[in-house]
Amino acid sequence: MKPLRIGTRGSALALWQANHVSARLAELHGIQGELVRIRTSGDHFQTGSVALVGTKGVFIKELEDALLAGTIDLAVHSMKDVPTEIPSGLAFPAITRREDPRDCLVSHSGSRLSDLPAGARVGTSSLRRQAQLRHYRPDLQMLDLRGNVDTRLRKVAAGEFDAIVLALAGVKRLGASDKVTEILTTEMMLPAVGQGALGIETRSDDRETSNLVAGLDDAETRACVTAERSLMRELEGGCQVPLGALARFLGGQSFSSDINSLPRERASAPEASEPDRVRSAEILIEAAVFSPDGKDFVRRELRGSSDDAAALGKRLGQILLGAGADRILRLVGRPA
Repeated sequence: MKPLRIGTRGSALALWQANHVSARLAELHGIQGELVRIRTSGDHFQTGSVALVGTKGVFIKELEDALLAGTIDLAVHSMKDVPTEIPSGLAFPAITRREDPRDCLVSHSGSRLSDLPAGARVGTSSLRRQAQLRHYRPDLQMLDLRGNVDTRLRKVAAGEFDAIVLALAGVKRLGASDKVTEILTTEMMLPAVGQGALGIETRSDDRETSNLVAGLDDAETRACVTAERSLMRELEGGCQVPLGALARFLGGQSFSSDINSLPRERASAPEASEPDRVRSAEILIEAAVFSPDGKDFVRRELRGSSDDAAALGKRLGQILLGAGADRILRLVGRPA
């Protein structure tokens, strides 16, 4: 079989992710991958706020265009970059095992978040992160920070910022865990929807590629990400939503991590097969919507069967809206 053409952005992290998928496919099926680098709209804007260039598919649109045109066979995305609506003719036959979804702090001085001095310059262009940081430390100065993970790490090392906040998954994948000053708890900082999970996108009518890729799917991760994306679909309105969310299985951690603080309970019953375990398990999903200044927020959680993760996420979205999230979201542009 000819090599699979794998579409990817050109950043160090994107290339790591594409090479990881390529290696997994080679291990599973003996198929070689050929990386095709594609520059996306988001890659053209490395300064200024993400909100100025839009967020719906800004980092994946050109990859999806290449898929639909048939110039690549599959594309590898960070699921947090994937809009809730995907183009007709495309599908995600695999969402791989999730890496630790939490955010982390990297500070120039080695100080933890609580120890940063008043007025310290904290870099992040994420409205979600800014709002949650302002809630806990309103005395800090929030500054926009763009660029790839390696670029951001260089900027804080050079003292351009006192600290920055990044997705822990990306830092770990690039082998830079030693740069992490503090892993932010989910009580302090709920992650972005889909953070830490990789999605593999193919053409719906390409059954051969889709079937090959499906072997990399992780059922627990898919269920959790499905719940989170259903929640976001219920809440979002075309703007950069200040939403943090995380779904996990009760009785399992739903992602891989050697520094995980979330509880991992073990049932005494015999180990079930993965499909049976996923169907019979309960999911806990937590979510919060913050005002941009961090002063106003609504946070709720919900447990439910993993049989219908999408319905669980949608229900939590409705609960948040009924508790006041709708009012907060209107402040950042969500239609009434």
